[in-house]
Amino acid sequence: MTKRSKSSKRWLQEHESDAYVQRARKEGLRSRAAFKLEELDVAERLLKPGMVVVDLGAAPGGWSQYAGKVLNNKGFVVALDILPMDALTGVEFVLGDFREEQPLQELHRLLAGRPVDLVMSDMAPNMSGIDAVDQPRQLYLCELALEFCRQVLKPGGNFLTKIFQGVGFDAYLRTVKAEFGQVKMKKPPASRARSAEMYLLATGRRIL
Repeated sequence: MTKRSKSSKRWLQEHESDAYVQRARKEGLRSRAAFKLEELDVAERLLKPGMVVVDLGAAPGGWSQYAGKVLNNKGFVVALDILPMDALTGVEFVLGDFREEQPLQELHRLLAGRPVDLVMSDMAPNMSGIDAVDQPRQLYLCELALEFCRQVLKPGGNFLTKIFQGVGFDAYLRTVKAEFGQVKMKKPPASRARSAEMYLLATGRRIL
């Protein structure tokens, strides 16, 4: 059996003692990430029944699970991830890499021309622990998610994405501000304090 490194042991201990992890297990949620979306939703009123929602980087399904609960079978959720995800009631799932054409085509097929109210992305690259490597990779995923918004998001629609600040962030922020009525940077309480992740929330999509 392979021995765990000291760092992996520390992470596991922290994970197991995390109040959000324990609460997620108690409430039958897929992941602690559900609480990040819940906190953002309570603060910003992102979700309501009848909406069409796309969840990028969905596995294991915490955000989709929460969105499906709020929509309460009145709306449509499409989720995508490169990793498999167990089925959720009211959620259509696409298995594939968002950077590739075939999964994108499948997303469009499932949407079937429905105007999207909210695109939300918790996508992240495989983390190396090297900021100069991880941050540009994350920004690239944010750029792809924004391009997808241009294709599917209805006028007035909203966009939520995980992002790391660093090289290229300011230029990306300017681009998003030009295409949406309001842009906020958010760090929900469920996001670990030591994590570099932030959430960019852009509301009121403009048609340029």
